[in-house]
Amino acid sequence: MKKSLLLIVAVFQIISVIAQTQPISAKQIDSLTELVLKTFNVPGIAVGLVKDGKLIHAKGYGVANLTTGKKVDENTLFGVASNSKAMTAAVLGQLVDEGKIKWDDRVTDYIPEFKMYDPYVTDAFTIRDLLTHRSGLGLGAGDLMMFPDGSNFTKKDIIHNLRYLKPVSAFRTKYDYDNNLYIVAGEVAERASGIKWEDLVEQRIMKPLGMQKTAASLYRLKDNSNAVRPHAPVNGKLQVLDIDWSESANAAGGIWSNVTDWSKWVIAQMNHGKYGEGLQNKIFSAEVHDETWTPQTVIKAGTAAPYNTHFAAYGLGWFLSDVKGYKQVTHTGGLAGMVTQVVMFPELQLGIIVFTNQQMGAAFNAISRTIQDSYLGVSGYDWVKIMKDRVDKGEAEAKKIGEDVEKDMQAQLSKAGGKFNFQPYLGTYRDVWFGDIEISMKNGKAWFESKRSSKLSGEVLPYKGNSLIVRWTDRTMDADAYLMFTTDMDGKPSGLTMKAISPLTDFSFDFHDLDLKRVK
Repeated sequence: MKKSLLLIVAVFQIISVIAQTQPISAKQIDSLTELVLKTFNVPGIAVGLVKDGKLIHAKGYGVANLTTGKKVDENTLFGVASNSKAMTAAVLGQLVDEGKIKWDDRVTDYIPEFKMYDPYVTDAFTIRDLLTHRSGLGLGAGDLMMFPDGSNFTKKDIIHNLRYLKPVSAFRTKYDYDNNLYIVAGEVAERASGIKWEDLVEQRIMKPLGMQKTAASLYRLKDNSNAVRPHAPVNGKLQVLDIDWSESANAAGGIWSNVTDWSKWVIAQMNHGKYGEGLQNKIFSAEVHDETWTPQTVIKAGTAAPYNTHFAAYGLGWFLSDVKGYKQVTHTGGLAGMVTQVVMFPELQLGIIVFTNQQMGAAFNAISRTIQDSYLGVSGYDWVKIMKDRVDKGEAEAKKIGEDVEKDMQAQLSKAGGKFNFQPYLGTYRDVWFGDIEISMKNGKAWFESKRSSKLSGEVLPYKGNSLIVRWTDRTMDADAYLMFTTDMDGKPSGLTMKAISPLTDFSFDFHDLDLKRVK
């Protein structure tokens, strides 16, 4: 116990030194990452550091899989998730270079069956709009068609069902992150080129850059023996997760890579698409590169300190902001049990890559911010502690909500004499884009089951009035939800809406977009 405490104190001292020393050393990155593993309960992390066109640090820490104990190294493969989006924008940029498309071509010119909720928006929607999160749809709208599992929604289903998703803001007026429109963007690339999206990114980006171990999806990896398994905590104990990815969503988040390979992509980005001996080759033009790094959709910037950030935006596949007087280009990615981050400061020729196999974004932020501080001359910020305090506060708030909900559930049961009558709520309910869910009795318990997304299955419990709660069987999802029933004139449940209970629930559990009507 004393040895552990001394180690933590020593590492905190190292972090303080990092803030005063430029640049950060390999040993300091080692110490920092080992502390992050312990602090945030992450099994494995890989860190890559690019400076002046070279990969100067590439190393794995911890284990790829808690079950096997296999170590993470610089070649260990992770799902990069939404860091795939920049490659989708890049292959479209290549098609712009070839004159096969224009950024402001209408989507319906390539996908005639594409429709949004509003006919005007359908007609006006461009390829640029697909990439810039300004569609008018809410955060994560429709993500249940491809998350949390490899559901049976095809790409064709997803494109068709966009017409049923109601906007929450006017077209092109507000930033709200989405995934499904990147799936559409991948389809545009396929139809304009006659080549599958997966083949486009592998043949036109990964192969030229020498990203030999990288693939456009988990199922296309030539060798997955050195791939991580995702992990998620349940009651404080990590569990190893199965990987059940929807191939329909590859253009939004399907790529698998390692920090060694991904550094080649980062270097090419900072070289404006140029690569190879003497930078004689290019994967896209400087004009296309500039467009992807040009602000397209304004995002509300956070507080100015400590990086004096005043402006933020989304480009084409990248987040853009001013940080300490420099341009920052970045993106994150998240799958169930796995999160990643890429940060670039092109004026400093600095790139930071952090891949993890646990769904704790605070971990990669603690590493990347500590590293960038050493190059930006920022001191006095212990990002491990700052991030840990934020995590603790968020988890405490979520725990309090969970405890209050549990009390209300017990009160409802007590009011009903210990036996709640679920009979009025049993039946089949249908959402126009998500399909059917069924509430039935199984082994004496009320049970919720989605017909199209197999992981969304769990016990239904009493809550308040005509509101019930579903507790998912898969406890790694941290996504239990309220079931809020509407009734007809006879007082019989006729429909229901849903809402996640915990504020920590991933936004891709977009239960709030469902409008389930009773059909049976």
